[in-house]
Amino acid sequence: MKRLFVAIKIVPDENFLKSYHALRYALQLEKISWVKPDNFHLTLKFLGKTPEEKLPVIRTALQQAAAQTPCFSMKMAGTGIFGSSYKPRVLWFGVENDETIHQLGEMVLNSLDKAGFPRDRQNFIPHLTIGRINKIEHKKMFQEAIAAHRDDFLQEFPVDKIILYESLLKPSGVIYRVIMDFPLG
Repeated sequence: MKRLFVAIKIVPDENFLKSYHALRYALQLEKISWVKPDNFHLTLKFLGKTPEEKLPVIRTALQQAAAQTPCFSMKMAGTGIFGSSYKPRVLWFGVENDETIHQLGEMVLNSLDKAGFPRDRQNFIPHLTIGRINKIEHKKMFQEAIAAHRDDFLQEFPVDKIILYESLLKPSGVIYRVIMDFPLG
């Protein structure tokens, strides 16, 4: 069994990292598990524990989805949370409203659904998880830090492929290993 997910790799530039580090600094007193910049990715579909014999079906589904989507440019912008303002769970950077990323996400979800990997109940909301929130001690300060970065423009970059990753949970942290990638268009 492999713990798999489909994603777009995000390689942050200097401006992106500036916002990320400013947010980390502003929230240094909070209990947040921060994602390392080397592990930044935008998840299209989490498959979870998957038998290796399913890889050919996944390959076919992802090839079809990728082939139907032209290469495009994605703009990362904005900061937000999932969960309530009283009990936030995830801290994220967003994607400017871009129809192409939504279409790609839907195509991946639909192709994998037909291949036996049912869609999640939630709608596809493109985002980059930057931190998992364990506990917020200073709620007002936390909300002020989020508000200060709510409209940050982070980076624009080309998207030319999607990647099937394996997530390896190690004592030193999570490692993402590329299983295969699929060029767009």
